[in-house]
Amino acid sequence: MTHHRFASTIAVAFPLTAIAFVAFALATFTHAAEPAGSPTRLEARASEIDPRCQAHPEIGFLIEDAKGRPADVQHASVDTNVPAKGKLVIWLMGNNTALFDRLNSYGLHVIRPHYANRWFSLCCRETPVGEHCRGNIRLEAATGEDFSDEVDIPKPDGMMERSLQFVRWLSEKHPEGNWDQFLTEDRSQLRWENVIMSGSSHGSTTAARFAKHVKVSRVVALCGPRDQHQVWQALPSATPENRYFGFSHVLDGGWTGDHYCRSWELLGMHKFGPIVNVDQASPPYSNTRRLITDFDVGGDAGRAHSSVQPGSRAYKNPADGSFMHEAVWRYLYTHPVDQVGEATPLDESCDKEQRQ
Repeated sequence: MTHHRFASTIAVAFPLTAIAFVAFALATFTHAAEPAGSPTRLEARASEIDPRCQAHPEIGFLIEDAKGRPADVQHASVDTNVPAKGKLVIWLMGNNTALFDRLNSYGLHVIRPHYANRWFSLCCRETPVGEHCRGNIRLEAATGEDFSDEVDIPKPDGMMERSLQFVRWLSEKHPEGNWDQFLTEDRSQLRWENVIMSGSSHGSTTAARFAKHVKVSRVVALCGPRDQHQVWQALPSATPENRYFGFSHVLDGGWTGDHYCRSWELLGMHKFGPIVNVDQASPPYSNTRRLITDFDVGGDAGRAHSSVQPGSRAYKNPADGSFMHEAVWRYLYTHPVDQVGEATPLDESCDKEQRQ
């Protein structure tokens, strides 16, 4: 298929086989019998690491579900057999072992904290919605500071504090993982300049909103960010503009509705290269920050939305089932941020004045 925002270039894929998931007991650490060179994976409940954690059922932020099962499980992984790059990926969406395995193979540490990410269908539902409503909730959920009148999320329940407490726990339970490198000398904060904020969909949007507020190493937004009707994307950014990367499918509703192209331009990503179709290009994709794919998803917008991360809906080689976007994921998370493409003009066909 064609699209008015495509740019022509090619994609190279490096097949990898996803390593099978190994379960760990909650809030404990156990070495599993894994093949040499495979990641170490850990789990812990946020409420067992930090007893200050609370549930906020009014926004779907729970510690246990209706059946009493843990709802606050957090995940982490690292491959100590791979030279470390000194970067910590904080993933703001559901656990994705296949993605984390790849990130570990690049020499990246990964954590997935439990944070308030279910408010989206409950808050800021009025029409028209305030231009800062969703952005303010995202920032409060991320920081635990009072940015929104719609929610009340204290510091121990914000992403920042839960990530800090989790990394402290990891440094004690798994010292061979060298998690201490992501803590300040007094262990009071994370070294945010060594953090890669990332997520898919809703999580990618919160990752970008947080990076506007706190300087981080980079942002990787898969199928995002969006937040149409909001203006936070154009705010001054603590994180330099060349550190934002995005990847989406052109049949994703966020793309067809101009939500992604709008956010990408408001974030300033057009200053560092054209929109590049990775299925017609090879790394380094003109050193751009804006990547798209148009592989055949059978016209299914839902599949398109989740197809840009490793999983059942991703683009695969029909011959052997290997992922076709291996090179793309490596680029997004490891391409040097100081290597940038040529600036492109704003796309007049992208609707940036979206209002309800």
